[in-house]
Amino acid sequence: MSNRRDVLRLLAGVSLLPLVPAIGCGDDGGESGPGGDVDAGAGGPDAGAQSDWASGGTAAMTDKSSYPDPFTGALAACALVATTTEGPCTTESDLAREDVSEGWSGLPVRLALKVVDASCNPVAGMTVKIWHTNLEGSYSGQTPNNNMCLQQQDYSSQDFFRGVQTTDADGTVYFDTCFPGWYRGRAIHIHFQVKSETESYRISQLFFPEDITADIFATHGDYSAYGQPDTVFTTDNVMSQIPEAQRDRHILTVERMTDGAMLASKVVTVI
Repeated sequence: MSNRRDVLRLLAGVSLLPLVPAIGCGDDGGESGPGGDVDAGAGGPDAGAQSDWASGGTAAMTDKSSYPDPFTGALAACALVATTTEGPCTTESDLAREDVSEGWSGLPVRLALKVVDASCNPVAGMTVKIWHTNLEGSYSGQTPNNNMCLQQQDYSSQDFFRGVQTTDADGTVYFDTCFPGWYRGRAIHIHFQVKSETESYRISQLFFPEDITADIFATHGDYSAYGQPDTVFTTDNVMSQIPEAQRDRHILTVERMTDGAMLASKVVTVI
């Protein structure tokens, strides 16, 4: 992998902020039912066979109208998650859009996030911002240092895999995106921020189940050429600071849809 990935790793380590408690809903950090932690049915080794996961980016979401609501399960309790570093590759871009892929290829992902308060009530009208890499492990846009964050400098004129949505009456937002790539020193992750017009409530990161990640980079035609990520949860400089018993609070629930896309979901509490 390129030297920029090494620089990203070092800079991320330097800029890592202390972990600050936030709140996520579920039993000890996980949601129950369709919106809960990954189980063998949704995230087992057979879920990522090469013939099953779709490719071709968000255009491959041909059955999106049939995707289930991942938040039908009752929330039994709320549990703390952690605020993490926003990382060195942020931008000022707040593009309001559901599809953040800008036509990039990759495994299509329908990302569903539900924002609730400490009593697990949905919070409407909150802005949820996400950003992550493309399948090459590169960010986009005008970052604080494009030499560090971008694999190609012409990516500075693009804003792929960045966007914002406003929570609806159920506290929910959806993004159409693609499974991220990796760079040295970091496990596969998605950054997110929850904010209002006047206040930022939470900046954190979400991760994919490690068995799913390993399978995708071993078998998926869009990812296998990049090899396995060099970092797992125990060596990631964000996840490794979170107590092991609490790490599932940052792990997305994933489920394969009928068209081969991935539905990835999580409940987060910020108030």
